[in-house]
Amino acid sequence: MTDRELYERAVAAAQRAYAPYSNYFVGAAVLARDGQVLEGANVENAAYPLGVCAEKTALAGAVVAGLGPGDLEAIAITASPCGGCRQWLHEFRLERVTYLHDGEVVTRTVAELLPDAWAL
Repeated sequence: MTDRELYERAVAAAQRAYAPYSNYFVGAAVLARDGQVLEGANVENAAYPLGVCAEKTALAGAVVAGLGPGDLEAIAITASPCGGCRQWLHEFRLERVTYLHDGEVVTRTVAELLPDAWAL
């Protein structure tokens, strides 16, 4: 699967987001090394800190499917990942992150997005 195809899966997942407060619908699609694609979408809550980012729901779905760090290759997101999500991407050892930046779909490494990441 190409990074662009993965991004299109993220766009489709964004349609299923639960964003009644911000109306900012974000989707994510993560590609596992075995070819599986797991999707996620942001889920908001009236208590704002309790909302969940799209990439976190996709990665959590991967964990539920039995996948973990090293099993995932790439992720596509319909928005630039926040700082907290960049740490999640680092911990899951994703190689590529594709997202919309200034109207253009770009692909970066996690190291480019989060230099000097904190690690155990």
